[in-house]
Amino acid sequence: MRYIPEKEKDVIEKAIYLPMLLTVLDKDLKVFNKSDVKLKAPYIAWIEETMIDIQKELSVIKRYMKQHQIKVEKVKTEETFTQYLFIYKGYEESHRYFNPRLRNRTEELMRYYLYERFQDSKE
Repeated sequence: MRYIPEKEKDVIEKAIYLPMLLTVLDKDLKVFNKSDVKLKAPYIAWIEETMIDIQKELSVIKRYMKQHQIKVEKVKTEETFTQYLFIYKGYEESHRYFNPRLRNRTEELMRYYLYERFQDSKE
């Protein structure tokens, strides 16, 4: 039986994906810092500002989760799946995520935060 409402599942998924996205951007930032790109300052600033925006959103997500008694714990990572435990107001649910799906969704979010969110505001 599923106890977690859809709205809360969206919040939980952001709590999973946003830290992954920050990790990827942090690694990319390190690559840019070491690269031979001639004008790297704009790229570095772009990544850093994106990371700040993601961190702000993650902070809101974490506050919401605390207020609504929601927790997410990574249980284990296997070759093809990663298992998470969702705790919602005392109820526990175990969920397995297909690792390529985690990677693809993180890539979708990267695309969104780097440029698509700006296109949405222009329309």
